[in-house]
Amino acid sequence: MGSTAAKTACLALAISSAIAALADSSANDAAQNWEVPRTEYGHPDLQGMWSNRTQTPIARPTELGDQRAYTPEEALAIEQRAAEANQQKFAPLDPNRDAPVAGSRIRQEADQNFTDMRIDVLRVKGEYRTSMIIDPPDGQFPFKEGGRQNDIYGQWRAAGFGPMDGPEIRPAGERCLSRGIPPMTVPPYNANYQIVQTEDHVMILGEMVHDARIIKLDGEHQPGGFANWMGDSVGYWDGDALVVKTVNLRPEASHFRVISSDQFMLEERFEIVGEDEIYYSFTVTDPEIYSRPFTEELTLKRREAGEQIYEYACHEGNYSFAGILAGARRNEVDASFRRVVEPEFTGESQ
Repeated sequence: MGSTAAKTACLALAISSAIAALADSSANDAAQNWEVPRTEYGHPDLQGMWSNRTQTPIARPTELGDQRAYTPEEALAIEQRAAEANQQKFAPLDPNRDAPVAGSRIRQEADQNFTDMRIDVLRVKGEYRTSMIIDPPDGQFPFKEGGRQNDIYGQWRAAGFGPMDGPEIRPAGERCLSRGIPPMTVPPYNANYQIVQTEDHVMILGEMVHDARIIKLDGEHQPGGFANWMGDSVGYWDGDALVVKTVNLRPEASHFRVISSDQFMLEERFEIVGEDEIYYSFTVTDPEIYSRPFTEELTLKRREAGEQIYEYACHEGNYSFAGILAGARRNEVDASFRRVVEPEFTGESQ
């Protein structure tokens, strides 16, 4: 390990892990006396501010094969490396560093330098998971042959549309329309949610784009198959677990975390298993994209008391789109001009 700061960060993480182990022992004792909290209507009380933030990927690194979980020692080592990398971001930048390569693509490096990294390895039911996907057993998306290109964006590309031909072909998240929940996969940042319950509805608000899902309990799906950004969600209580079935998600909601088509169907399960923990799982079925259903498992952890979700402040409709599309049209004009004029400059006949 390099710097003193990094060593300090890793030592602090090791100490906190040891403290967490002791806390787990105390928590086990407390868990025996814990009872499911209930709302005034008698339903399990899932309300509050929650986060599913983790560094564990959705799909398992292929080199791990069918390894579903890390040992505690392996998980600690992974978290230590992440803590060290996060600490390195606070080191002063080299004033003599080289300028970026001319023409290189600008991504979100500045944003990443000013946000904290995801440190924790996903822990579900006592296991340190290697991926969110648990079924298929290899932890991979079960794409059918060519299925990855069968969402609406792939269909548009196959029809000959380019990535800058119009705003419709840009991702919904880039357009500040939706970040693609459901399901509640972990976004790149702002992985926070608020749950509110009434007697016959559950509302889940995601921090990203302030997406709000209204889940009706013991109801029926809307007739006619009208698609919307959050889909049509109907829930019911299976003992102390909330089961939610969602259909009619807009096909434009397809994104890199869960590719989907208009055949997308989702079944989720929320079960509070401790004062500060919800077990969350979901199964996706989409015969246009996948050869079989797949299932993910995550843990929602309660945020500290007093924390709240603030405005996401995505620029609605993405105000830069006019410039993006105008730049694309300018490039097309320039390319057309070069095809016509350049032969005169080189002395070639047209």
